[in-house]
Amino acid sequence: MKQETNMSLTNTSLDNTSHPGAPGPNELVPSRYAVRVGDIDVLVVSDGVLPLPTAMLAHNIDPSVRATWLKDMFLPPDAYDWALNVVVVRSGSQTILVDAGLGLDPDLHLPRAGQLIKRLEAAGIDLASVTDVVLTHMHMDHIGGLLVDGVKDQLRPDLRIHVAAAEVKFWEAPDFSHVSMPPGFPDALRATAKRFVKEYRSQLRPFEDEYEVAPGVVVTRTGGHTPGHSVVRVASGGDRLTFAGDLVFAVGFEHPEWYNGFEHDPEESARVRISLLRELAETGGLLVATHLPFPSVGHVAVDGDVFRWVPVFWDY
Repeated sequence: MKQETNMSLTNTSLDNTSHPGAPGPNELVPSRYAVRVGDIDVLVVSDGVLPLPTAMLAHNIDPSVRATWLKDMFLPPDAYDWALNVVVVRSGSQTILVDAGLGLDPDLHLPRAGQLIKRLEAAGIDLASVTDVVLTHMHMDHIGGLLVDGVKDQLRPDLRIHVAAAEVKFWEAPDFSHVSMPPGFPDALRATAKRFVKEYRSQLRPFEDEYEVAPGVVVTRTGGHTPGHSVVRVASGGDRLTFAGDLVFAVGFEHPEWYNGFEHDPEESARVRISLLRELAETGGLLVATHLPFPSVGHVAVDGDVFRWVPVFWDY
């Protein structure tokens, strides 16, 4: 499986000549990473980072246990940066955006996130070339990029947005009784989901359990994190890659039973997480996830009764 760091997606071609060596205006680190999955191209794009309280990593354990894990990982004790990763997939004539980043929410004071649109431009990806959008779920850090002023006008009028029917239904009257979020987040999540459905209702293509978006690109509802949470599996020529959305966080390999603060059904999330990690450890396929450190491309290994994250070596 070949990884490449410079890739361009356009209406007619996908190559490695776009802005070679230049991560984008005024940026000192790369913000995109390309992977070849058989005949399918996958580009991981960073939407930036979310500084969040470390308590969000696990709210069903003793804080001292969480603090020990953070110390062992050389992470700060109170708050740290959650990565925000999005992927662009090119299969045949289709260009598929999987999730859309945070967009802009000045009320939550998250200026280091919401970078997707400018980073797609820096990668040479024209919004008008996107034929499909797949949403793993409708939390605002996965849909907000499509609500940035002027973005809808750049998208194709026949754009198809694939999302689980259960997810759309959930956000009609979302249940926050089992989450553990910072103040302000529940209201922001409700408002953003409501606005998104209003803006894009005619382009939504809800599916029940599974849908083949393009040859070798299948979205499957898993539930757990939200009732309609889904993963995207890419398969071609014997190669495999799974974009797991919010099923797996950095702590979830060693402690898959820890409840993340954004999970609407923590018990089901843990069950689905363990099942997915077992699958990936057995198949050896690549894993990419929204909140794993960029570029988040790696493998899963069994480590006793739990798991171990094995990042790929960067290919330049």
